Amino acid sequence: MKTPEPKTDRSRSKLVLDGVKKRPWWVFPLKLAGWMALTGATAGVVAVVAVYYIFSPGLPAIPKVDEYWPPIVSEVYTDDAVLAGEFYNQRRKVVPYERIPKRLVQAFIASEDSSFFDHMGVDILGTARAVTKTVGTKLGLRSGGVQGGSTLTQQTAKAVLIAAEGYKEATAKTPKRKIREALLARRLEAALTKEEILYLYLNNVFLGHHSYGVQSAAENYYRKDVKDLTLGEMTLIAGLPQAPSRYSPFLRPEAAKKRRSYVLRRMLEEGMITREEHDTANAEPVKVYPVEDVFHEFAPYFVEQARRDIVERYGNPALLDQGLKIFTTMDSERQRAAQEAVLTGLLELDKRQGWRGALMNLPTEEERKAFVERARKAMGNEELVLNRFYVALVTKLDDDGKGADIQVGPHAGRLPLLGMHWARKVNPESYYSPGAMISHVKKAIAVGDLVVVRHVLKKDLTDDKEQWDKKLAEAIPADEAVPLDEKQQVPGSLSPGPMKSNSTGPKIFRLEQVPEPQSALVSIDPHRQYLTAMVGGYDFDDNEFNRAFQACRQPGSSYKPLVYSAAIEKLNWTEATVIVDSPIVEHDPDTKVAWKPENYTEEFVGDVLLRNAMINSMNIPAVKTFGAVGTKNMAEWARTLGLSTPMNMDFSAALGSSCVYPVELAQVYATFNRYGRKKPTYFIRKIEDRFGRTLEDHTAFDDPWAPLQDRVAASYARLFEPGEQVMSPETGFITTHLMRGVVLEGTGGPAQRLGKPSAGKTGTTNDSFDTWFSGFTRDLVTVAWVGYDLNPHPLNRFETGGRAALPIWLDYMKKALAERPQGEFVPWQSMEIVRLPIDNKTGKIASESSKNMKVMFFKKGTEPKEVAPQKGQIDEQQFLMGQQ
Repeated sequence: MKTPEPKTDRSRSKLVLDGVKKRPWWVFPLKLAGWMALTGATAGVVAVVAVYYIFSPGLPAIPKVDEYWPPIVSEVYTDDAVLAGEFYNQRRKVVPYERIPKRLVQAFIASEDSSFFDHMGVDILGTARAVTKTVGTKLGLRSGGVQGGSTLTQQTAKAVLIAAEGYKEATAKTPKRKIREALLARRLEAALTKEEILYLYLNNVFLGHHSYGVQSAAENYYRKDVKDLTLGEMTLIAGLPQAPSRYSPFLRPEAAKKRRSYVLRRMLEEGMITREEHDTANAEPVKVYPVEDVFHEFAPYFVEQARRDIVERYGNPALLDQGLKIFTTMDSERQRAAQEAVLTGLLELDKRQGWRGALMNLPTEEERKAFVERARKAMGNEELVLNRFYVALVTKLDDDGKGADIQVGPHAGRLPLLGMHWARKVNPESYYSPGAMISHVKKAIAVGDLVVVRHVLKKDLTDDKEQWDKKLAEAIPADEAVPLDEKQQVPGSLSPGPMKSNSTGPKIFRLEQVPEPQSALVSIDPHRQYLTAMVGGYDFDDNEFNRAFQACRQPGSSYKPLVYSAAIEKLNWTEATVIVDSPIVEHDPDTKVAWKPENYTEEFVGDVLLRNAMINSMNIPAVKTFGAVGTKNMAEWARTLGLSTPMNMDFSAALGSSCVYPVELAQVYATFNRYGRKKPTYFIRKIEDRFGRTLEDHTAFDDPWAPLQDRVAASYARLFEPGEQVMSPETGFITTHLMRGVVLEGTGGPAQRLGKPSAGKTGTTNDSFDTWFSGFTRDLVTVAWVGYDLNPHPLNRFETGGRAALPIWLDYMKKALAERPQGEFVPWQSMEIVRLPIDNKTGKIASESSKNMKVMFFKKGTEPKEVAPQKGQIDEQQFLMGQQ
């Protein structure tokens, strides 16, 4: 019989379970937390990896310190190493880390990133906070702007991104940009040392007012090298990166001072400076200097022409970003002399044209008080400067007409009649003479007038009448050949530099006006082939049009040397060739217009030697010589000599009716100076890239300012640039000799006051719109032009090349050649030339009875063979002509 199985004792089972020890309640939460932490860490790692792979593609390469080539400023220098201009997108000058003062580095670290040497390049909390706040702002979940939170390394990374991606993309207020910046910062920390990162940062950081980097800021704010800054100056600069405009020492000096105090306090807290150093620097006044605009202040027309040339040949990015060093051929002393000569000459000429009236009139007392108040605020406590121009208000006229009271800002002054005798009404048909000068101030000005005045000393204010009486006693203005007295100096003319007025008593002023005529001056060293000075107008800021290179003007009689040189070269004419000065009428078959040229004196003298026709600038002989050469031959000759402008294909071209550029006319005269050898003229001597490598070099072997290695290389290079002999040396010498006669005996007589051997030619158009003097010594060729841009009316009567342009030429040449001896022109004995005494009337070899004998030069084989008849002897040729 089967025994039954016992039943399960459930109560016992329960007892067994009840006897098991229970786990603590917190075990499960702990396990859960651990699992979540592990999962979160894994997710974080995955997220970081994802962020890296999402945002790192396209990040720029880490710059190598020895290949750090950011955009830097290009500099333009004169030949004698004077800075004349700067061009840039970012005004940056890179300096080695070793040259940056330690205190300046500490100032940036204390104010911008005190843990710079301890962190790994990224402020994680700050970056996270910036990202979340930026996202919140973008989503509208919070108010306020986007956040920063950058270390110096991150700021450096930002600069690298800007260079690679452009400013707009690299500074976008987005989480993406911040993340990419942080990733690049980590790469920078891994690849570079802390000092190398600081080197990149301190040469990149924007510090306001076009200043990129600490060297540029030191120059812009303090006109110093960075190594020469004081602690106060360093800390002011170090406080700028956060907000350059808000802390600008120019715009907000008090804010800049407070920011400087913050930087000093942080340096003190970090133990970088002592309390004494802190207090001393904190007490320094905030004194900064305006950025020097050397471009506008020195030689703007010359530098602008260099800029145009560089941009045309190398491109604008190269000029603005690549740090070119451009050495021009400009001589700084000659350039200053040229600018002063043009300014003085135009002021004199403009006064002879007459007074065009006040700038405006303020009729009511309220308007006058308002003007004076505005002027006071504008000038502040500024002292008057001698020879500087000011706008003045006329407040009272003397009853006797001997002067007027004026107000210049806070300064009361006197405008004596002596300083405004010239202010007659404009009348182009009237000659400026003492009789035309005003005798009462009311004839020129009235109470309430705003006028331009110049501050002068009383001893400098001479009587205009006395000066002009002296001039007119020595000159008859009806003839272009009249010798003028030493060029009148404008009382209170510009001195080499402004001087403060220290005189006591009332301030004295002279009436002025902005010149309406314009001028250009071009000066060439013909042997070095340097453009040593160039002025393109009265005021670059008023009008950037460069008349020296861009104004095509009629040369008038300055063209005649081209005509006579063509006849000497192509027709074997000589100085003694006889030309008939008689009336001539030319008919134009196309226009059916008859043209009848006249001499300046409106007289005809019959037979005249070529030499005398040239010296006295006679028109009819020039036209007949032109006709003998032929219109087409003359056009080809002009192109051969270097004129690019087309010549009018009619006889009027003989008198300079075809326009030319002053710089090209100067180069033609330089070819005459070199006796027919045409060579290019350079206005850029040398260009170097940022590494000092030479891109081009036109240095003359005897340039005293150039380095020896440049001169040695140039002397070799010039062997392969001999130029082109466009006329025989004999023709070149004879043409020069003719122009030497113009100075010694003819229309260029005032040029003798240079005191050095010179040659040249005056030029005046028939309507007196253009006046010229083109002349040279052995070592310097200069062309001066004076006229109106738009020809509103002619210059006054009798304003010729000898009166309007030659004084500018002479003023400049005196200064340019001061203490520089000039020899006579190359001896004729070295050429195939014959020198003979010639009867100045017949053109034959002078006899003992010749009353007017001149020494003339001839190419061998072209000299006259006949001798002029003795006194009482009958000239056989004249006898035969009489029989006919």
